Amino acid sequence: NGNAGFQQVLERLESDPVCQRLSLKSFLILPFQRITRLKLLLQNILKRTRPGSVEEVQATQAYDALEKLIKDCNENVQRMKSTEELIYLSQKIEFECKIFPLISQSRRLVKCGELTALDFNNLSPKWKVTTRPIYLHLFNDCLLLSRPKE
Repeated sequence: NGNAGFQQVLERLESDPVCQRLSLKSFLILPFQRITRLKLLLQNILKRTRPGSVEEVQATQAYDALEKLIKDCNENVQRMKSTEELIYLSQKIEFECKIFPLISQSRRLVKCGELTALDFNNLSPKWKVTTRPIYLHLFNDCLLLSRPKE
């Protein structure tokens, strides 16, 4: 989005009839869609092969290899999404001292959300309760509490 030249070239390429008006995202997703279609094709082949035949053994080996490939692809996609979340979060959070590296290969965000902190003022004769928002970020290896900048 920040590179106007890239955006212009991308728009020109996407409007080209050769691309059939498909976006760049669709071309990036296409290989994953083909892999899942191959899995369906192999399932149908396995249904129609004779049990115990050489073709069944080969189709089963191909199916198992494809299953492993799909599993690896899904794990890598999840890992990249997790890393993107950490990068986005590290851009939003400002530490007073940089002793805590938020982005790590092994760290992933499990859950995050806004909470309300209640402060009781014991000094006043009447119980006065004030609230302020805080954010909870639960990672697989630590818990981070943050508050909006005032």
